[in-house]
Amino acid sequence: MTRRNYIFAPGPVTVPPQVLAATAKPIIHHRSADFDPLFAKVCEGLKYVFQTKNPVVTFASSGTGAMEAAVVSTASPGERVVSLEAGKFGERWGDIAKAYGLAVERKQCEWGRSVDPQIVADELKQHPETKAIYMELCETSTATLENVKGVAEITRNTDTLLAVDAVSGLCAEELRMDEWGVDLVAAGSQKALMLTPGLGFVAVSEKARQAIAKSTAPKFYFSIGKALKELEKNTTPFTPAVSLLFGLEVALDMIREEGIENVWKRHARLAAAARSAVKAMNLELFSQNPASTCTAVKTPEGIDSGKVVKGLKEMGITIAGGQGQLKGKIFRFATLGWYNEYDVLTIIAAVEKVMQKLGHKFESGAGVSAAMAFFEANA
Repeated sequence: MTRRNYIFAPGPVTVPPQVLAATAKPIIHHRSADFDPLFAKVCEGLKYVFQTKNPVVTFASSGTGAMEAAVVSTASPGERVVSLEAGKFGERWGDIAKAYGLAVERKQCEWGRSVDPQIVADELKQHPETKAIYMELCETSTATLENVKGVAEITRNTDTLLAVDAVSGLCAEELRMDEWGVDLVAAGSQKALMLTPGLGFVAVSEKARQAIAKSTAPKFYFSIGKALKELEKNTTPFTPAVSLLFGLEVALDMIREEGIENVWKRHARLAAAARSAVKAMNLELFSQNPASTCTAVKTPEGIDSGKVVKGLKEMGITIAGGQGQLKGKIFRFATLGWYNEYDVLTIIAAVEKVMQKLGHKFESGAGVSAAMAFFEANA
């Protein structure tokens, strides 16, 4: 019998069959009237998940492409920007900005803790000319939720832009772009949006659009300015990934049917159950402010987290290990997007089995029992 494989990595994630089926529809031409209703619908649906009335542009790219577009479309070489870095993915903002000749102030913060908004307040007091603050919604490498709302309260009434990487967090964590005053939000298709990899998105505030008009950083494909001009005509400047847009249409319909706030609550509930199970297995969480996007678990002394990842892979289950300074020290799993409580029980049971094989001592079934108890108490 062919083994069934499971994916519990924090992206890419399991894609609903109806979404996959939609990506197999016969292709249509992107410069024809057939494309118009599809693109108009997904653009409106994206506004809903970003919680914005501002335009959302779409690129055929990864989420990193969306981040690059946010940087190069709003800044100019030599301008000062601040990159808040409390994990591997936070460092990416700084790397992109440096590659384009910006004056990058990299604020290295403790991994596993949320960045203190006071850092931003102090930076802007000393350097009011700062063009942009770059940060995460969720630092996936540590499974830590960042305080976007708190930082936005500082930046929203200044000339400084706030750009947020929500590649993993969009639809999994609460994000209210307009209400909070966020200027740029970058995201990707392969996580809580429940689609395959290949689409990048950037939501763009009015303040950001003013910056786009003045930007002189080199850009061609990743020009939000070009994308916005074509978006006014309900199209894209370059060939879009039409088949993925068919899938996105279905995924956005599913999210709207459930309701974005219910989607946030579902992710929070699943993650909380997973954390309860981890503690019941005599394991320790890594993050001091855990995200709903994924769960990061410290491995006990003497156990390399790579062995946990390998052991699960041998069972047909994909999770993620630690990155950078956390390599070998933590493992990470997610119930992100199209997952429910039975998926939590599946990954917890699998983790129990592998940890027992690796010699970790705990009561057999403790994790699964704790997760079940949490679900019963939080129906």
